[in-house]
Amino acid sequence: MKPNFNLIAFLFLCTVLSCKNETALSEYKFSDQEAVLNCEGQDSKLLNEALYAFEGDLKTFFKNNYTRNGDLYMFYSQFIPRDVKGMVPYEELMTPHTLEVFNVLKTKKDLWNPENTVSKLNYNSSFFNCIATNVQDKDLKTTLNALLATHSMSPRLFTAPLITQYRKVADDPYLRAYVAFDLFYAKLFDIDATKIKERENVDSSLNLKVPNTEK
Repeated sequence: MKPNFNLIAFLFLCTVLSCKNETALSEYKFSDQEAVLNCEGQDSKLLNEALYAFEGDLKTFFKNNYTRNGDLYMFYSQFIPRDVKGMVPYEELMTPHTLEVFNVLKTKKDLWNPENTVSKLNYNSSFFNCIATNVQDKDLKTTLNALLATHSMSPRLFTAPLITQYRKVADDPYLRAYVAFDLFYAKLFDIDATKIKERENVDSSLNLKVPNTEK
């Protein structure tokens, strides 16, 4: 039997087009930043880009409120309470690059649980397990893992102890990742992307530091 060259050509074309249509970032703006998130089996480059893109948006959005523009503590102390009160203007906060990052993150199906009404983030994913395993503060780690073990995890319950722990959040890349993914990216499933506008002076060289208050 002669091979069906038309079928072979069609399958080859489909394979090529599939590869070309894979969702990927057009640019990693924060690739020069330290890779602070390392989770086995995950796309570390994408996860770190997502974290830094989020923090870059915080810096741009809140920079006029403080003179110490490089303090992660300041930015998280502004963002978290606003999120708790449902007062974060996501369309104004985020930039097109962050939206592109989110669109790529959405293709990572294991990260999300779209049917969950509490949070779109998948608390049973290996990525979230990586967060829960690597949180540095003992008490916050215990609380997080207890919520997971009892199937009670929610942004409302875990954010409550973070309200007075901004410095610990700023010091811990995995707590920062929790905030970025559960309080920010998970909320973007419901935003109107047409309202997002390019803002000037988005700084890809974050150099965000927690201020040293030790005497």
